[in-house]
Amino acid sequence: MRDSALVYISPASGVYQGRYHLSANEFALAQNYPNPFNPVTAIEFSVKEPCHVTLKVYDILGREVITLADADYATGVFKVHFDAHELPTGIYFYRVKMKDFVAVKKMVLLE
Repeated sequence: MRDSALVYISPASGVYQGRYHLSANEFALAQNYPNPFNPVTAIEFSVKEPCHVTLKVYDILGREVITLADADYATGVFKVHFDAHELPTGIYFYRVKMKDFVAVKKMVLLE
């Protein structure tokens, strides 16, 4: 299953989401905002040291839906805007891998 989605990535220095402040001093993955969303959401992650970053979205059955990031990143905080206007309503998971750091979060797409 691979539907189309619009993705753009931008640097976001010192981003604050709710009670969690991302900083470039750690590898971290923030909860997407808004969640639930329709059809656009933002996913933020921080990179402690230059490395390869992979960020993918999976459906509830574990099938890869889209790759949002698959590149080398410098140290910093980054925001990915994910437009899922062609995806069906449901629960999705997004997973980031940076060096030895791996994290998974859940997001809900509502129509």
